[in-house]
Amino acid sequence: MTAELTNLSAIEARRRLDRREVSAVELTEAHLERIERLEPHLHAFITVMADVARAQAREADRRIAAGEATALTGIPVALKDILCTVDAPTTAASKILRNYVSPYDATVVRRLRDQGAVFVGKTNTDEFAMGSSTENSAFFVTRNPWDLNRVPGGSSGGSAAAVAAGEAILALGSDTGGSIRQPAGFCGVVGVKPTYGRVSRYGLLAFASSLDQIGPFARSVADAAVLLEAISGRDPHDSTSVDLPVPSYLDALGQDIRGMRIGIAREYQVEGVDPEVERVVQAAIAELERLGAELVEVSLPHTSYALATYYIIAPAEASANLARYDGVKYGLSIQEDTLLEDYLQTRGQGFGPEVKRRIMLGTYALSSGYYDAYYVKAQKVRTLIKRDFDEAFEKVDVIATPTSPTVAFGIGERVDDPIQMYLADIFTIPANMAGIPGVAVPCGFAHGLPVSLQLLGRAFDEATVLRVAHAYEQAAGWSDRRPPLDVARADASADTK
Repeated sequence: MTAELTNLSAIEARRRLDRREVSAVELTEAHLERIERLEPHLHAFITVMADVARAQAREADRRIAAGEATALTGIPVALKDILCTVDAPTTAASKILRNYVSPYDATVVRRLRDQGAVFVGKTNTDEFAMGSSTENSAFFVTRNPWDLNRVPGGSSGGSAAAVAAGEAILALGSDTGGSIRQPAGFCGVVGVKPTYGRVSRYGLLAFASSLDQIGPFARSVADAAVLLEAISGRDPHDSTSVDLPVPSYLDALGQDIRGMRIGIAREYQVEGVDPEVERVVQAAIAELERLGAELVEVSLPHTSYALATYYIIAPAEASANLARYDGVKYGLSIQEDTLLEDYLQTRGQGFGPEVKRRIMLGTYALSSGYYDAYYVKAQKVRTLIKRDFDEAFEKVDVIATPTSPTVAFGIGERVDDPIQMYLADIFTIPANMAGIPGVAVPCGFAHGLPVSLQLLGRAFDEATVLRVAHAYEQAAGWSDRRPPLDVARADASADTK
């Protein structure tokens, strides 16, 4: 019974809850039991919110009995641990916030709470969402459910792994340069980065404020559509959220894609892509053509500058955003003889090496004499990247690319090579620079590990991107595959280390 319940989609779970075939308490207990069994090996969660989840499940059953259920009432959801919650710590996987409990909920958390969702826990992440492997967490490394010796991707690796392993039906992550789509690809699940401004960032611990977006993880496009709709919309607490109608993303699914134009960008055909990954992605694009879509070559000429531009803008914004962690107002505070020494010791011991690296890069780019040479120039290039996409979308409805140039790499394989680590996001970063939506959808396997197709769309046109992703998913069937993970296999893997 437990295994059956943890394999349910959100939509099927909704049906069974509404028909009283299963209770929210039973559904929650099944997921908490799976978390208890797998967490010693998977390490997807920093905090398991068992008591909170049980109380929410009881309330969900009351709502269902009263006919007050929404699409997410009683559905187990995991939250990336950079989203503020009043009833569990929000650590950003950093020593500097180890025991911090927020006095308020993030807007997306409040919206899910109001709809009766069940929060099973806060998931692991690279510290302050800075990383591509979840190896930069101050607490532990999350493992990929398909191969426990490999990374789940990052920074939202905990959320991706939790959904893939059946520890939660849905999860929220954040995407600054690919941190939803890349781990979704590595873990064989669906991940959506909405348009910048579609989802409120209020209560998200900021990494790079002009790039960050919150979005869903799910095991199907339909489930992702349900969660995206639930968290989208204008929020007066976030001046960057846009006051546009939120369509029914679920209603947009199910239409065929005959006659739609799929852009193939020549600039995404780069060296360094695993040949097997390339083969699988090309087969997925051929499937879109078989479904009736027209393939159209487009050019995004400034794509080659996106990675360098990102690693000027994002660290610069991180440098400013993380200045608040000074040991005075909240978080870790190490008392020394002078205020300066307080700062130095608190930040020196509280931040990990990757966070320090990016703070230093950003501070340098913003410093006197370098601001114009680096930061201002990077913003100009960013404008050109956005213009490239605007021109391409005059010709096509979506653009298809690989999500990542490789499958999930081994734990420890790239920790001493930050350049190779940064290159893991080479296909995802341009969408963040342009502020456009993107979805990662499973499209096959290479070397026995998941491969993912990325679909990019016009600003605020998530519906079209999801429509194409759903059409492909239904035709290809890859999203039905689950990692063969159980405790026995996990134990065996651990014993070999």
